Amino acid sequence: MKVSIIGSGNVGVATALYLVEKRVANIVLIDIVKGWAEGKALDIVHASPIRKYDVNIDGYSDIAKIEDSDVIVVTAGKPRLPGMSREDLLRDNVKIMKFVSENIAKYAPNAVVITVTNPLDILAYVALKVTGFALKKVIGMAGILDSSRFRYFIAEELGVSPKNVTALVLGGHGDLMVPLPRYSTVHGIPVTDLLPKAKIEKLIQRTRKAGGEIVAYLKTGSAYWSPGSSAAEMVECIVRNRNRIVPCSAYLRGEYGIDGLFAGVPIVIGQNGVERIIELSLTTEEKQALHLSADKVREVIEKIETEQLI
Repeated sequence: MKVSIIGSGNVGVATALYLVEKRVANIVLIDIVKGWAEGKALDIVHASPIRKYDVNIDGYSDIAKIEDSDVIVVTAGKPRLPGMSREDLLRDNVKIMKFVSENIAKYAPNAVVITVTNPLDILAYVALKVTGFALKKVIGMAGILDSSRFRYFIAEELGVSPKNVTALVLGGHGDLMVPLPRYSTVHGIPVTDLLPKAKIEKLIQRTRKAGGEIVAYLKTGSAYWSPGSSAAEMVECIVRNRNRIVPCSAYLRGEYGIDGLFAGVPIVIGQNGVERIIELSLTTEEKQALHLSADKVREVIEKIETEQLI
């Protein structure tokens, strides 16, 4: 199968490297800066004799090279800098996503599209509207990353392997995301049985600010290894039809009482994209938090539609 990654910045290259290491598919890496994707693709294949992967990766500046892709990962966009919220990136990245989506519809009309660029839930909406694809064919990489961060923070606090931790984060990919301690366990033991409520709340807040914490350290960039690993995990689920349950940003049509928006929820992800949305039983407090997160996404969507950015 053919997987194309549009954008060969840090996140795009991290995604590509994880995918070739997994030997999932042949990769096409795209960037508008001539030579950028070509050089990075060449660098990755030079490591293949050592790392022992034999899938192919090619770099191009011509977006038409995505033709007939089975899966497309969109990482193209301006990065988040210190002091910027994900929403601050809005105007420029909407324009980029619109251009990318028009070309996806033209050259790869049967692809499943994974959006990674921030503000993620909004840009997934842009991709869906511009491509005109079926709802299940456009997915945002959100909850899988946020849940991974929550899992790590829980493991670090308890001094256990992250492999023993499962966790779930719902909602928009932003400061109003909704980590769910009730659905988070350590080797099957509820985290609420292992940590006091005050400590769990601190971990929740750190999860919400995790991306910003990395930006504050890097000064001129943002996270890329963890988003890249999350996107690669989603691609593998699609290409190999894993039908795994993972939290991703999916378009909702009434699920959880939310309609017409992308939000992070548990989905079954397989060869068709979103195979199924899973509705969990939420407490009143959890439901209110999820709707607050969704309302923020809706507010931004209404803004870009009013300004006719899409």
